[in-house]
Amino acid sequence: MVSTKRSQEPQSSRLSKAEIEDNFGDLHPPLSRSEALIEADRCYFCYDAPCTTACPTGIDIPGFIQKIRSDNIRGSAYTILRENIMGGMCARVCPTEVLCEEACVRNLHEEKPVSIGRLQRFATDPVFEQATQLFSRADASGRKVAVVGGGPAGLSCAHRLATLGHDVVVFNRDSKPGGLNEYGIAAYKTIDDFAQKEVDYILSIGGIEVRNDVAMGDDFTLQQLRDDYDAVFLGIGLAAVNELGMDGDDMTGVDNAIEYIAELRQADDKSALPVGRNVVVIGGGMTAIDIAVQSKRLGAERVDIVYRRGPDQMGASRYEQELAQTSGVTIHHWARPLRLHGGGKVTSIEFARTSFDDKGKLKATKDTFVLDADVVFKAIGQRLADDDVVDLKVQHGRIVVDDSQATSLADVWAGGDCVTGGDDLTVSAVQHGKVAAIAIDTYLRK
Repeated sequence: MVSTKRSQEPQSSRLSKAEIEDNFGDLHPPLSRSEALIEADRCYFCYDAPCTTACPTGIDIPGFIQKIRSDNIRGSAYTILRENIMGGMCARVCPTEVLCEEACVRNLHEEKPVSIGRLQRFATDPVFEQATQLFSRADASGRKVAVVGGGPAGLSCAHRLATLGHDVVVFNRDSKPGGLNEYGIAAYKTIDDFAQKEVDYILSIGGIEVRNDVAMGDDFTLQQLRDDYDAVFLGIGLAAVNELGMDGDDMTGVDNAIEYIAELRQADDKSALPVGRNVVVIGGGMTAIDIAVQSKRLGAERVDIVYRRGPDQMGASRYEQELAQTSGVTIHHWARPLRLHGGGKVTSIEFARTSFDDKGKLKATKDTFVLDADVVFKAIGQRLADDDVVDLKVQHGRIVVDDSQATSLADVWAGGDCVTGGDDLTVSAVQHGKVAAIAIDTYLRK
């Protein structure tokens, strides 16, 4: 998953190992017990809680907060994890500011919303630290399900199927399970190898076999899985990266952001990683923010994000945009890449200013500007690999599913980033996997 085109000056010439370790400390340190109790007391415990409605996995938020108040931490964790088995990671990476916390009724009184995400982490962290198993398997059904993809959607589906008594085999293309939680999220959001701790907890339920380093299309086909298993779930993500589509796209220093984030996440010594002096990131989503902030924390002297539309259209939340800016990143709106400059290695990139025409269509203007760059990161989205969609109905480059996550094939379900109508969030992928597992269970027991 890592790029081999970079040719940059070693990081160690700019920041010390100690400085980098400090820069990649926990973004939001956990609450102490007294802090958690004070924060829990701020909840109004609404009967028809809008925060629960705003949660894609439907966690009973007032319920788990009430259990924190009564010092029933295990019960609180169970309330969270029975709806969202990845509640620990979601407490760290979920954009709560636009989901549950935005819906908090305290916002109506112009107050600070209840810190739901941090309370969720307070409740769930002890479960993962102590490996406390809160769930058990039902009697064996004798049925076997194939899950393709070891990310949030696949693992959520596998765990729920296992609790329902089915045996599951997870086919994972990476060397470790976890998907984007392991390879694609900023390192300062999930320290101390938490993603794998959560994976280990999920697998400890039993009945789940993981086969790493295997990919659909290379090592097996969808039809083979349909022949060999009683049902199939696809949580394959978006394996192909969108390109800039201009000359010089393949020159040294022009890299895929998601690949470098993966390399950074797996690095034992971040100070040994190469980093540019002048880094330009193209894109406006979470990946763009993550690579920009991490480049700055690795010691890049200047980091610029360039996005073709305005701040309201960016995929990254306002909070994440502000995090980038307060970390020293400059965000340029209303501009798109025009051409790359450099003789084999990128030296700068030229942009054209953009605006909407009378019909509301984005267009480039004649106004241009140039940014120096020895590294350009592409963070303009991903798409399904062509081999992944054979025999499935696809729309706008993603797999079409219904409300139960069923695809156009009777024994195949799908969820996560690879399906239509998604928002590319871990919490939504977990919900897709859970809903699909319940539907698969119904299908298998008919």
